[in-house]
Amino acid sequence: MRDQDDILSLIAADPWMMAVLGAARRLELPDCWIGAGFVRRKVWDHLHGFAQATPLDDIDLLYFQAADTRQAGEQAIEERLRQIMPGQPWSAKNQARMHLRNGDHPYAGTVDAMRHWLETPTCVAVRLAANGKLELVAPFGIDDLLHLIIRPTPAGQRRERAYRERLENKQWLQNWPKTRAIWP
Repeated sequence: MRDQDDILSLIAADPWMMAVLGAARRLELPDCWIGAGFVRRKVWDHLHGFAQATPLDDIDLLYFQAADTRQAGEQAIEERLRQIMPGQPWSAKNQARMHLRNGDHPYAGTVDAMRHWLETPTCVAVRLAANGKLELVAPFGIDDLLHLIIRPTPAGQRRERAYRERLENKQWLQNWPKTRAIWP
């Protein structure tokens, strides 16, 4: 894998991932992406040559809707997704309210919210655009993702304890043994 096009081709060739992206697209949510482990896991499984997909804890659907920051709104979206594509571990999070949980200033949009995540290879998301094309966003680039490097973002550096706990709890180094964690 060399670049964004390779990542998008890998996703486009996966019928399940395309069905997930299609389900999200049907909701027409503002500034909507599927991110985090959804993309990272696929790339790392591919780079490790795994024949079976590593289990996914959840499907992180991200959107930005400042007019409705109720958790009930997120739950309603998850219910709609379960109706479209049952049996999937949907997790909808309105990034317009996530700054409260993280103790940050309000975010300007979904990509801005991703800049406050803790590690660089997780800060990547994909969506199926209205024109049927896949789009990828990665506020810290994709080099760490493609080179199997787990590095803290500036937020991860500020919240070192949370970064280290996440690294331990997620067991990325055990699940993908070619990965390496970096602490600057």
